[in-house]
Amino acid sequence: MKKLLFTIFIILIYSTNTMAQKSQIERKDLETALLHQNVSKVEVQEITFPAGQTAPKHLHNCPVVGYVKSGSVLFQIEGEDPKVINAGESFYEPKGNTILHFDNNSKTEEMTFVAFYLKEDNEMNTELVR
Repeated sequence: MKKLLFTIFIILIYSTNTMAQKSQIERKDLETALLHQNVSKVEVQEITFPAGQTAPKHLHNCPVVGYVKSGSVLFQIEGEDPKVINAGESFYEPKGNTILHFDNNSKTEEMTFVAFYLKEDNEMNTELVR
């Protein structure tokens, strides 16, 4: 009986410590972007692309910081190598730089991302590039 009580006691102590550790706040750095402007307004949008959806070549008139909520994105800024951004990872689109690819990387699943448009005034979010 003493062994059983001791075992239960150890299990309770271990599970209490484990639960306490899991309830602590965790912080994970995702992105750092140097902005060369004042920000007076932030617009936040959640955007979902269907399977296989590609974005046309475009640019932003304000910096955009965001993260992929689900799925993955094929991402490429003009002059840089393409890369895949997965769910939980972030991205930065500098003001005025041409975005060659911001495409759903899956032909079978949708992709959702959250974008934070960091505006000085009333800039348009997106402008198509020919």
